[in-house]
Amino acid sequence: MKGRFRKFLSYYRPYKKIFLLDMFCAMIAAGVTLAFPMITRYITGVVLLEEPIQLSRIYQLGIFMVALVIIEFFCNFYVTYQGHVMGTYMERDIRNELFEHYQKLSFSFYDEQKTGQLMSRITNDIFSLTELYHHGPEDIVISLIKFMGAFIILSTINLNLTLIVFAFIPVMGGFALYYNKKMKKAFKRNKQRIGDINARIEDNLSGIRVVKSFANEDKEMDKFKVENMNFVNSKRNSYLYMAKYHSGLGVFTSMITVAVIFFGALFISHESINTPDLIAFILYIANLIDPVKKLINFTEQFQEGATGFERFMEILEVQPDIKDDKDAIELHDVKGHICFHEVGFRYNEKTDYVLNHIHLEVQPGDYIALVGSSGVGKTTICSLLPRFYEVTDGSITIDGEDIRHVKLASLRQNIGIVQQDVYLFAGTIMDNIRYGKFGATDEEVIEAAKKANAHDFIMELPDGYETDCGQRGVKLSGGQKQRLSIARVFLKNPPILIFDEATSALDNESEHIVQESLESLAANRTTFVIAHRLSTIKNAKRICVLTEEGISEEGTHEELLQKNGQYAYLYNMQFKSE
Repeated sequence: MKGRFRKFLSYYRPYKKIFLLDMFCAMIAAGVTLAFPMITRYITGVVLLEEPIQLSRIYQLGIFMVALVIIEFFCNFYVTYQGHVMGTYMERDIRNELFEHYQKLSFSFYDEQKTGQLMSRITNDIFSLTELYHHGPEDIVISLIKFMGAFIILSTINLNLTLIVFAFIPVMGGFALYYNKKMKKAFKRNKQRIGDINARIEDNLSGIRVVKSFANEDKEMDKFKVENMNFVNSKRNSYLYMAKYHSGLGVFTSMITVAVIFFGALFISHESINTPDLIAFILYIANLIDPVKKLINFTEQFQEGATGFERFMEILEVQPDIKDDKDAIELHDVKGHICFHEVGFRYNEKTDYVLNHIHLEVQPGDYIALVGSSGVGKTTICSLLPRFYEVTDGSITIDGEDIRHVKLASLRQNIGIVQQDVYLFAGTIMDNIRYGKFGATDEEVIEAAKKANAHDFIMELPDGYETDCGQRGVKLSGGQKQRLSIARVFLKNPPILIFDEATSALDNESEHIVQESLESLAANRTTFVIAHRLSTIKNAKRICVLTEEGISEEGTHEELLQKNGQYAYLYNMQFKSE
């Protein structure tokens, strides 16, 4: 908790001057409000009782009060404007930090998370922190000044009546503390429900074409209604506590006013207080009620903000399980000599090994195909090479360097990946190809597209390279998207390649074009190919057959067929099905 509290305070540091001036203005504005009841008491108890009444003094006091109002205006303006801007800057800093942290977390983290929940933490949760960062200290300072100031001033007027009024405060504090705890739990539950709704929306919109193809719109609506109703129930519960909290504090503030009027009348009857003093007391009730209202706002903001900060810290405290060593090195002039030394892998301690005793040596420029039935770990092997996951046992080396001792950025800059499921970002075709090498010239992008056999179809589009791809490249065919992903890798120009079933989802014509592009890309590079269609890897220099026990067979296409083993079985099964 101490660490989190220090972390919370650290976001004030860049804006220390604004914050201190904000607090100063808040204190001045609070002091001004304390002055008006005393001036009223002086006018009613002294000035108006003089014979004759000195109008010049009334004018002077009037001008003085107008001056106080002007000072209060400028102080409140600064607090409201600059204070909110400061809160927005802090919100920006927190959101930047969380987004940067998202980039550091490995695949194993995202395997366990829902995208909607992660989006909720970086939007709704952090937004609630803005008001807390700005109003929290300000409300506390103003409330303390008004409480303490009112107590000191009222004590000098009539101590007994002051003690009666402030006797309500401890009871109010206990009442507020009890319901604060209730509201904190309720607000946290609300944020979780919002995350669930975001997750449901993200899941639906991402798969909207599948939804419509199965005509399951009604089913999706039913699922959404369940999440939405859960949110309503959660909100209703939090509003119940809020209603009790507000109405209860309203009763306390009204009782303070009643106590002042009742006991003030009794004290006047006993001549222990005069009418101007009672008027001042009644006016100061507003200075007691106003801090209470601010504390009400603060407690709501605190619960919302504290819950948001707690959820923010929950993610920030997740340490990346894959990160650079302190003495990590850069890779230079990579040849592409890769060795898997008795590699074993499992996702966590509770799961079984996906890979076991994988020993594989790949020479620079080799074209290696990995085949096997589904679930034997072909994709996992290729995910270990760029350290998307960390090996559990053994090691992987590139040109003799253990990849765990290489900087992640350097390692991944030397590996190009073409996947079956191509992801194109919202934007133009030019932007999506340039993603392979930011800063590349238009000419370099076009040259990469030509090498990927993508230039001709791009030029046939309405706006050529400036054509918008649509969300996830929805405006392009599977073969077109795949060629753009290959163009990206051409532009990146890495010495090591991974083709993860890059043609398995394409029709025969598109597959032929893409296969040509892949072969052109693979020339003189160390290449791993995960093959679904075995006909596409007949010319591979080496084919490795994976089973649950590891690599069971190695050789060329012809050699493996002659062995009449697992590869021959898979090939014949596929040949018959075709």
